[in-house]
Amino acid sequence: MRRALLAVPLLAAALFCSGPFFWQVLTSLRPEDELTSLGLPTAISLDSYRRAFAGQALGRALLNSALVAGATTALAVLVGAAAAFALAKLELRGGRLLLGGALLASMFPSVATVGSLYLVIRALGLRDHLLGLVLPYTTFALPMTIWIMHGFFRGLPDEIFRAAMIDGCSPLQAFWRVMLPLAAPGLGTTAILVFISAWNELLYALTFISSPEARTVPVAISMFAGEHKEPWGEIAAASVVAMLPVIAAALLFQRWIVSGLTAGAVKG
Repeated sequence: MRRALLAVPLLAAALFCSGPFFWQVLTSLRPEDELTSLGLPTAISLDSYRRAFAGQALGRALLNSALVAGATTALAVLVGAAAAFALAKLELRGGRLLLGGALLASMFPSVATVGSLYLVIRALGLRDHLLGLVLPYTTFALPMTIWIMHGFFRGLPDEIFRAAMIDGCSPLQAFWRVMLPLAAPGLGTTAILVFISAWNELLYALTFISSPEARTVPVAISMFAGEHKEPWGEIAAASVVAMLPVIAAALLFQRWIVSGLTAGAVKG
């Protein structure tokens, strides 16, 4: 009985959180003349999806987002895992200070840095270039990556690292051949979180990218609105398509995400 009572608020919270997504799905499937209706659709229509892909460069934006998020994930995980290993196992002087600095850097709001970053990106000639998104995304993903991976490496026994060193491995070899494979769950967790963050980012993409060919999905969706008409059906359809990869990743790897956040918070 007690479990049933506890399940009621949990179910209500789940319905409350997932409600906007299901409403978007319903809106994307409504016929055009029922878009402002509050009830269930009288018929299922895929016209909004067809218009979203036909009238807008949604396919190109999906590819751009995949490239940017994938490159950001690879760079952040590679660099962040190496830094986290050094902080966790090499007993660096000032290691705690560096770890605290990484956490402090993650607290800066995006809007406070977008102006100065724009000047840097323009000076480097990376405006309207996907690399101009990958680099800042990576720098802002590194603190989270270091924090989570530091918790995983701290959780691995020091004896394993010492044994690898006794067997003739250098610290880099011990990291690459021994410690990194053991921290695979942490790598997976971090990669998923970084990918989701890069996939959903809007402010920098809207500021640094102006050409339609280089827009990412959030920017492309924000450009759907016209001067005299709001294409709610197309916006809903594009939003559903953009959310599907993120939802699939979260559902498939939810245990890794929870364990990664717990390790980073408790063991760090």
